Order: sequence, then C-alpha cells, then structure tokens
Amino acid sequence: MTAEKQNDPLTNFFADHDRRIIACTLCPRLVAWREEVARIKRRAFRDQVYWGKPVPGFGDIRARVFIVGLAPGAHGSNRTGRMFTGDDSGNFLYRALYKTGFANQPVATSREDRLQLKDLYIAALCRCVPPDNKPSSSEIANCRPFLFEELAAIKPRGIVALGRLAYEEVFRHFIQVKPGAVPPPFAHGALIPSESAAPWVIASYHPSRQNTQTGRLTVEMFDRIWDLVREQLD
Repeated sequence: MTAEKQNDPLTNFFADHDRRIIACTLCPRLVAWREEVARIKRRAFRDQVYWGKPVPGFGDIRARVFIVGLAPGAHGSNRTGRMFTGDDSGNFLYRALYKTGFANQPVATSREDRLQLKDLYIAALCRCVPPDNKPSSSEIANCRPFLFEELAAIKPRGIVALGRLAYEEVFRHFIQVKPGAVPPPFAHGALIPSESAAPWVIASYHPSRQNTQTGRLTVEMFDRIWDLVREQLD
C-alpha cells in the first residue's frame, strides 16, 4: 500500500471494515454451512482451496453506483472470496458491466484475475453463503450493519438492487433518511428517482441461474438495466 493510500481515511475505513467482515461468526448456521461447502467442494474444483469465510464487498470505494446482491454463491464467491466471481451469475453480471464500461474485462474467475471495477462497488445482504441460497431474516439482520456502513461511507448517487430482498433492504436503510417511506412494489427495471438525501434506485431480477436459464432474465433485459444506470449518471 502506498503512503498516499495509508493516509486516506476512506481506504483505511474499508481495510478495517473488510477485516471485521472476514472475522464475523455471528450466524452459526452460516458458519457451519460455508465451512462444510469449502471442505467437501465441488468435483470440478477439488484441487482448489476454497475461501470458506464471509466475503467482503469489492470495487471502487469512490463509486457513484452501488450494486446490492443477495449472498455469495456456494462454489462461486465462497470459493474465490470475491463477490460474483467464479460462477454463472458472475459471468452474466460482468459481461454487462464490461459492455457498459464499469469493468475492465468481461469475466471474473479469481481474486488474482486483474478484474477492476470503475465507478462501481458490489456488496451483498449476506456475506456468507446460505443453504439453498435462502438467508433467514435474522441472518440478514446480523449482516445489515456492514451494508449500511458501506452505503454511508461511499454515498453513491445510485443503487442497483439485484432481487426483491436486496430492493427491500435498500429501502430499509433509506427509510431512516425519509421517515414513513414505503418502497414501491419490486419490478424489474423499476426506477425510483433520487429524493432528498437518498440516491436513485433501479430494481433488477438477480442474475441467478434460476432466472437466466429460464428466460426470466435475458441478456437484453439486463443490458437495459445498465443503459438506465448510464442514463441516470449522464
């Protein structure tokens, strides 16, 4: 780390923030599951060392756009240690981010693949992989401070919420800014304009295999989300 970065308060905040995330053991069910997945592994990755710990956020800490996902994938982020890396969801996401200039390459395979995000930061509701991709309400609550701290530190102009749970959690945070606010119903492509201290929010279906392989979320539909993001920034 350069001397300039060592003296940067935001860089120092995220260094400490990420350490706290990685050390977290608040959810016994998730701790047991993430470690079991890392121990048993998938056959295709038997020769790899799984991360098997909570996964911190990733990207540009001075970003104008903030993605909120659901949780690490069992053999994606839980293996690689970086959000949306090493699985089909990440492949779908980074192709779109590369196309719209938010990423320097269209694929994400490991923490050493030189992927860089531009003007964009990615985090999730839960930092540990949940069984069946379904975190409980108490597990989401345990992780909530991490997400809220990141949003407060970065102060993005806009948020892309991947999935209904992420969408609702984003509004849970900004209800603190706008007392009594109720989020409009979740819908793919819905745009909630910026108001007061709150950023604009764009809702999207999550790029999970369940959505992309059934046609619920197509490449064209997802590209339109990122066109909307660019329109809002411009």
